[in-house]
Amino acid sequence: MKPITTLSLFDGKSCGRIALDRAGVKQDKYYACEIDPFAMKVSKANYPDIIQLGDVKDLIWNDLTLHAHLRPKIDLLIGGSPCQGFSFAGSRLNFDDPRSKLFFEFVRLMDETKPKWFLLENVRMKQESQDIISRYLGVQPVMINSNLVSAQNRKRLYWTNIPFTMPEDRGIMLKDIIEDGLTDRDKSHCLDANYFKGGNLKSYFEKHRRRLVFSQDGMCHVGDADLKGHDAIKRVYHPQGKAPTLTTMQGGHREPKISIGNLKWRKLSCLECERLQTVPEGYTAHVSNTQRYKMLGNGWTVDVVAHIFKNIGETNGKKQLELF
Repeated sequence: MKPITTLSLFDGKSCGRIALDRAGVKQDKYYACEIDPFAMKVSKANYPDIIQLGDVKDLIWNDLTLHAHLRPKIDLLIGGSPCQGFSFAGSRLNFDDPRSKLFFEFVRLMDETKPKWFLLENVRMKQESQDIISRYLGVQPVMINSNLVSAQNRKRLYWTNIPFTMPEDRGIMLKDIIEDGLTDRDKSHCLDANYFKGGNLKSYFEKHRRRLVFSQDGMCHVGDADLKGHDAIKRVYHPQGKAPTLTTMQGGHREPKISIGNLKWRKLSCLECERLQTVPEGYTAHVSNTQRYKMLGNGWTVDVVAHIFKNIGETNGKKQLELF
């Protein structure tokens, strides 16, 4: 198969490019629409040849003259439009949310570029919203849980005209990807873009959010108390470690807090989050940890998308709904 040209909308840190490489699909050109400077920095560090086009809303493909006077033919259009307006975990404003309206930019550019293949990824959502997307794209989505190829429970919908079968379960468990410590369950909770804020025991055990690792060492900051206010007053320290700087502590739970039990925990490291998302280790290590956590939570599970991309070249673009 000859190299293809890809246009990636809402490209983030270019998980699509990683997946294409992993699937063995060679690239002629890879165009990316992204506005997050940190994600773009990571993409450039790993793939200097990516052609960044800026804000998707400003891209008019018919006016584009990147190859002299010839408009490049797009073989593959991909994207995961912002999901906050669709997600069951959010406000579920659906298409009234400005972020969810960006889906129509995907539709517009699919009409302008007329790619041979396309793939749109998004979160689980109300059936009404799902049906609207399906009508515009002409295919029904397939729900894939990332736990088949990783140590993370992450259910996502994939609309594509690339035919594929479901990935096989690789049997990867959380204990297989952590650097140290103990786990109390087989798979991680779904990684989100707010993971940099850490977690707490209540949200972990009661709401099943923000994966925690339980540690046997005596690190200083071992967790966060379930308190309102600035992060500094929530921190819980190990009694064998060092205390934070004392303040006048005039109320408001400002006194230092220590752990008096055996339950010590920490959040996942950036490296562990890369492993959960099957991103190459160290791929995001070009920006702060806060930005690494955000882009990993917003990104794709690479091996799921790579599994789909392996079938590029083996189809004439038949609709996926005819193949399942």
